[in-house]
Amino acid sequence: MSSCAASKRPENYLDNFWPDLKATHELCESILQSRRERENESQESHGKEYPEHLPLEVLEAGIKSGRYIQGTLNVNKHRAQIEAFVRLQGASSKDSGLVSDILIHGTKARNRSIHGDVVVVELLPKNEWKGRTTALGENDGESPSEPMPTGRVVGILQKNWRDYVVTFPSKEEVQSQGKNARKILVTPWDYRIPKIRISTQQAEALQDFRVVVRIDSWESTSMYPSGHFVRVLGRIGDLEGEIATILVENSISVVPFSEAQMCEMPVNTAENPWKVSSEEERERKDLRKTHLVFSIDPRGCEDVDDTLSVRALDNGNLELGVHIADVTHFVTSHSYIDIEARTRATTYYLADRRYDMLPSILSADVCSLLGGVDRYAVSIMWELDKTSYDIKKVWYGRTIIRSAYKLFYEAAQELLDGNIDIVDDIPEFRDMDEKSRQAKLEELLWAIGKLTDIARHIRAKRDRCGALGLEGVEVRIQLDEKKNIHDLIPKQPLEVHETVAECMILANHWVAKKIYESFPRQALLRRHPPPHQEFFSELRECAKAKGFFIDTRSNKALADSLDNANDPNDPIVNWLLRSMATQAMSNALYFSTGSCAEEEFHHYGLALDKYTHFTSPIRRYSDIIVHRLLMAAISKDKKMEIKENLFSNKDLEELCRHINNRNRAAQHSQKQSTELFQCMYFKDKDPETEERCIADGVIYSIRTNGVLVFIPRFGIKGAAYLKNKDGLVISCSPDGHSEWKPGSLQRFQNKITSTTTGGESVTFHLFDHVTVRISVQASRCHSDTIRLEIISNKPYMMPDTELFQQSSLLLKSDLVKEVTRSMEEAQLAQEVKVNVIEKDYQKYCQTKGRSLYTLLEEIRDLALLDVSNSYGI
Repeated sequence: MSSCAASKRPENYLDNFWPDLKATHELCESILQSRRERENESQESHGKEYPEHLPLEVLEAGIKSGRYIQGTLNVNKHRAQIEAFVRLQGASSKDSGLVSDILIHGTKARNRSIHGDVVVVELLPKNEWKGRTTALGENDGESPSEPMPTGRVVGILQKNWRDYVVTFPSKEEVQSQGKNARKILVTPWDYRIPKIRISTQQAEALQDFRVVVRIDSWESTSMYPSGHFVRVLGRIGDLEGEIATILVENSISVVPFSEAQMCEMPVNTAENPWKVSSEEERERKDLRKTHLVFSIDPRGCEDVDDTLSVRALDNGNLELGVHIADVTHFVTSHSYIDIEARTRATTYYLADRRYDMLPSILSADVCSLLGGVDRYAVSIMWELDKTSYDIKKVWYGRTIIRSAYKLFYEAAQELLDGNIDIVDDIPEFRDMDEKSRQAKLEELLWAIGKLTDIARHIRAKRDRCGALGLEGVEVRIQLDEKKNIHDLIPKQPLEVHETVAECMILANHWVAKKIYESFPRQALLRRHPPPHQEFFSELRECAKAKGFFIDTRSNKALADSLDNANDPNDPIVNWLLRSMATQAMSNALYFSTGSCAEEEFHHYGLALDKYTHFTSPIRRYSDIIVHRLLMAAISKDKKMEIKENLFSNKDLEELCRHINNRNRAAQHSQKQSTELFQCMYFKDKDPETEERCIADGVIYSIRTNGVLVFIPRFGIKGAAYLKNKDGLVISCSPDGHSEWKPGSLQRFQNKITSTTTGGESVTFHLFDHVTVRISVQASRCHSDTIRLEIISNKPYMMPDTELFQQSSLLLKSDLVKEVTRSMEEAQLAQEVKVNVIEKDYQKYCQTKGRSLYTLLEEIRDLALLDVSNSYGI
């Protein structure tokens, strides 16, 4: 019996049948060792690091009675050891009477909960409430603001444990942890996650790698959670390893599409080109010969979701058309590719690459509304009054289109501005004779002009209802053909951006009304809740420093206030105020109409009573669902469509939660990859001697030990300390140059003063322009970060403000050339390392593709989608 039992142990099974799977052996040993240590700890440990969690029935009763409050734990990554907040959700937000988050101060009060967990909190007495810290860094003192509701975690309702990317300690750090080198504390890449104790024999060999681990448990007797090794991602600092880290941290899977999924795809080859079928020609409205259809997208865009048209009708009115790729014709409900797209939920756009929701044969070819080829579309066409542009009637349906032009934004803007020389950069014009070219150009110029005029009218109508024009920092990483960083270009606003956006917003709004009218209990809409008033406090104070009053009582009042908050001498002031308003907003969310009261449908930012996403089905699964709802709404045989394709309210709400989660992951990964490339851009430059590392910065927030600064030239925001780690404060000479001296800081409402022991003082005000040195703060365990240092209290080359007045920005050509050259040199050095890295991968990495572990995780993740119910099982 004992021999039989021993043979069933997992390690014996692997030894007997799979002796060559070294990575699997390591994984198995790590899990078993973790389990053994948990058993030993529970037997040996008598003292408790944390209180026990309350039983589930006690937690539920406490929430129901109002004694306890339920919410999601959010750890402040800048003060992860000290500060976390619980954001109220569900009944807790309505029944508690609280209008703010609950502060959880210190790790003891967190009681083994981890960022993202759904926790139950008990409020502390008011005399124990604390305030948010206002210092810049983790070890810079408390400096609290006004006291706010403060509590402690008494239980966890739902754990948000996932794969974590960690770094092993250095050899010296391992030795400092004690003699037992098999039991190692690893540091997560995410500051918000506590150190994790794992067991491995490969600690020294893995010191230079990013490694994935998973938490197994966190006992009340242990200061840290216990976990196990999963796999190696790549070397620390290697681009692919750092990108893989971002993907894992955001739970983004990038495995290739399966053979079964690809077998469902249409064929479009030179030998067998795709073409419109005769059946579809009979069923669809054919716009190929009657409408001038064209797209306006970012340069290099391949997945063209949307096209536009405008034309004069025989009765003198106008017809505005929005034509969207008909993805649901190719992605049928419950197919293999449909289930995969549902799991991915969105296309992930990183700084230098993208991971598509759909295979490229759809996203970049047969579904993409490319110029000069026939494509299926779902169209909305409005008849507009020729002078007022009021909507007279609307038509929804499936169409066939042939886009005449694939324009990029800058070219469309040039045409709008009357610069017809840009036609040489538009491929469709190159082979035309002069007469045809002139006629086609006049037709296109009229269409772009008319679309812009209509869009201005639509926008003005929304503005009167309180639509907000907000700002954010968006930086485009421009790479050359060798993937070297060619440029950092802050995105510049163009009127054609607004033109296209307004047409898409109009389409989304009208589709939302249509599907809600047909399916009031199971339509997928998008709502934007009003923000908490407390989140506007910093915005109001900053505006006050410039003499502006920001009224936040409604979206209309806020929009009007922001419009009036203009400094004629410094356009960046208004941009920064709008950026602060953006940060104060809550996130827009997808939801099922059967789960909310109609008064909660409102979209605060767009000032619309109903809104959805319909215009990007190539890259958003929400839009695929909306297309199916629209087709069901206009179908003559609604009952059959509902039965086959539509989700129930319960299933749709569950799907919306999944899509909302994946959208947040997409936003975070895009931001993190941009920050990665920003650091790469500056990392190999000497900040003391490189002129490109010096830039103009604008102070937009005051802290107790420093300021937050925005760099318009590169679209960078960051902290600049006025007191260093040695306790010295900044001092500025009469010519503006700074140095560190003994002294103190005194913070006021809208300014901060540094005074040296010698009596010298310098004051920094909100919106002051200062000269900043940019460098990179390298980190072995976490991502590198941009470091900002004020080197003068005077502006640096004021023309940076022109970035907000011009339509485009290009950095100096000599800078671009030198950066490209330095990256080419780095590329050569990288190629030398390839063989070494590949050997390391063979030694420590698991098999590529879908491992058993990955497959099991994907099955677990799919559970929330409840695929079985979709098939009626």
